[in-house]
Amino acid sequence: MRALALLCSVVFASASHAAMQHEVRSYKVGNTTMEGHLYFDDANKALPGLVFVPNWMGINAANLAQAKLVASRGYVVFVADMYGKTVRPTDGAAAGKASGVVKGDRTLMRKRVLAALDQLKASKAPLNTKQLGAIGFCFGGTSVLELARAGAAVGGVVSFHGGLSSPTPADAKNISSKVLVLHGADDPNVPPAEVAAFEQEMKSVPNLDWQLVSYGGAVHSFTDPDANSPGRSQYNPLVAKRAFAAMDAFYEEIFAK
Repeated sequence: MRALALLCSVVFASASHAAMQHEVRSYKVGNTTMEGHLYFDDANKALPGLVFVPNWMGINAANLAQAKLVASRGYVVFVADMYGKTVRPTDGAAAGKASGVVKGDRTLMRKRVLAALDQLKASKAPLNTKQLGAIGFCFGGTSVLELARAGAAVGGVVSFHGGLSSPTPADAKNISSKVLVLHGADDPNVPPAEVAAFEQEMKSVPNLDWQLVSYGGAVHSFTDPDANSPGRSQYNPLVAKRAFAAMDAFYEEIFAK
């Protein structure tokens, strides 16, 4: 709870206090039943919409709380279920197994994140369907980049400390959205060679609007207050604040009237 309170005060200090609506939505991707969560502030109308893809722990209390805080900034947020309703990891081993299945099958990853986008668009929330985006954290960051590579009709995607590799880099030609990658310069999970390959992938597409922000001194999971593995996966409140401010500016530009 201390971590959540800190996240709220440091990263989401500007959040509003109007009534937040929460809906649990069941849907299917193939033969798998998924269960996602929708959040929106009922004090506003015609809000931009974001697909929110959690880190490798998937849908749990901490990730839902973070999604709710993002929604309180003026978005309709749909939290994607990437594993299936019956798969809710409780430790790193289970999360690694669940995320490995999806990350190892990019076609499956794309199907599931695209299904989440469809659920967002089909919701009864006060949504501006012309203002759509996606954000993801770690594994979720990889997922939203695959959403872009799949050619999804969204204004922009934001990856927070996500993996950048692609087994099919030529698919970058499908990207029609703007891309923002927020990266820890010292992240051992995303080494310099992977970053360089991503940059080449982005550069291969003429006129693609993309950004990569590399934060000095930051490692993996820099937005996660519970991350505490020095040198590998560690919360950095200053970098987290800067990263969410970058996200805000990115979507403010995209969704400007």
